[in-house]
Amino acid sequence: MSEQLRLMAVHAHPDDESSKGAATMAMYVDQGVDVLVATCTGGERGSVLNPKLQGKPEIEENIHEVRRKEMDEARAILGVKQAWLGFVDSGLPEGDPLPPLPEGCFGLQDVKEAAEPLVRLIREFKPQVITTYDENGGYPHPDHIMTHKITMAAFDAAGDPDAYPEAGEPWQPLKLYYNHGFPMGRIRALHKYLSENGHESPYGEWIAGWEKSGRKEREITTRVRCDDWFETRDRALIAHATQIDPDGPWFRVPLEVQREVWPTEDYELARTLVDVDLPEDDLFAGLRTPSLTAESADTRD
Repeated sequence: MSEQLRLMAVHAHPDDESSKGAATMAMYVDQGVDVLVATCTGGERGSVLNPKLQGKPEIEENIHEVRRKEMDEARAILGVKQAWLGFVDSGLPEGDPLPPLPEGCFGLQDVKEAAEPLVRLIREFKPQVITTYDENGGYPHPDHIMTHKITMAAFDAAGDPDAYPEAGEPWQPLKLYYNHGFPMGRIRALHKYLSENGHESPYGEWIAGWEKSGRKEREITTRVRCDDWFETRDRALIAHATQIDPDGPWFRVPLEVQREVWPTEDYELARTLVDVDLPEDDLFAGLRTPSLTAESADTRD
């Protein structure tokens, strides 16, 4: 492709970008791709999950500012750009029945209205490729599900000159992917390797819960080999210190094992306006030819 390649990753909270597709983004940055993370909320209602930082009033009373600083550090480690969409974290409702979501939170927004700032950002940044979550949010957090909804709406609207006319000149992204941060195939493969080679596996309960739920595995269309950037991914994730315990299960599987067993990050192609041959190994497959310029697809007929 003759012009600058650009990738936008749309995430619900600060830290999501470092646990889903971070090695892919770092790899593309090193290849010269312009990468922007759009973060929908500030993570204000997220709990402090790192036990080493729990109970500290200077953190819990200023969680919004703390998480913004963590995001700044992770962004710098990954080498990406980052923008806040400005919505308020919904929190993760717990209980049976579930309590109502807090008034004014992201999960209660009107989809059409909430898509507008993302449409504006797409038109400003002009990505050819966008990544986000599937319709279940990857897991059923209300903010993840709403992130999916507004991303799908914005993908369709950004190139439509009749949609959001005050949000900038139309720009049509060409491909949209769902992140598969933890496909069950990867979890099973790592569990098998660890169990057969005398290592403790952190995945046994995870697999049992998955099988009990009866959830079906989603299709993986695109496997991006990015194992050389797994260490960068982990450093970015650890930068979100309130959310990640560096001694926790995230980091119990040695990087050399991860690289040997499952060296890719995985995606599901959800929308494409260009011809593709599946499976792929590149989010920009079909876009790296001079004839497919962004200028040829920046508005709809």
